[in-house]
Amino acid sequence: MSKRHSYILKLVILALLTAIVFILQFFGVFIRFGMFSISLVLIPIVVGAALVNLWAGGWLGLVFGLVVLASGDANIFLAIDPVGTIIVVIIKGVLAGLAAGAAYRLLAKINKTIGAISAAIICPIVNTGVFVIGAYVFFLPTLTEWGAAAGFSSVTAFIFVGMIGLNFLVEFGLNVVLSPAIVRLIQYGQNKIKGGTE
Repeated sequence: MSKRHSYILKLVILALLTAIVFILQFFGVFIRFGMFSISLVLIPIVVGAALVNLWAGGWLGLVFGLVVLASGDANIFLAIDPVGTIIVVIIKGVLAGLAAGAAYRLLAKINKTIGAISAAIICPIVNTGVFVIGAYVFFLPTLTEWGAAAGFSSVTAFIFVGMIGLNFLVEFGLNVVLSPAIVRLIQYGQNKIKGGTE
């Protein structure tokens, strides 16, 4: 397969994954555990970051963030601090995609399966971790009030248990459980890009 054909195929893959991220996030807003919808888009972000390149992961993360804002999933925070909300939502998506791509690129040199599983694990950790940092930076007074009203002894307990605990565990668990499928998708895509017959 020529380099040009490979490049075009990667663009097609990225376009398809962009559409999948849009659809999964826009309609996934109805699947909730706790305060937030489950981010089903982390799987196509990992696949794109591994198949295309690091920046594709960042692009898919950006699309994820934009759809979160457009779907109304971040409205509760937009009402408190619009600028802070936009910053946090966009940065967490982009960094999750970049981190997945970086993890895959680094560890795939040792073993592609380890690279893919590591990317699948790091993506939800970065996504949630950046949200937590943003919560402390932009929303601490409000979250302190919410936590006290909900009976939590500290804002940290409220953030980790009341807000993100179950949600993160579901997202993380999905990525871990689906890691074999993610590995298979990446291997299949790489074979197609290289002109394999699998």
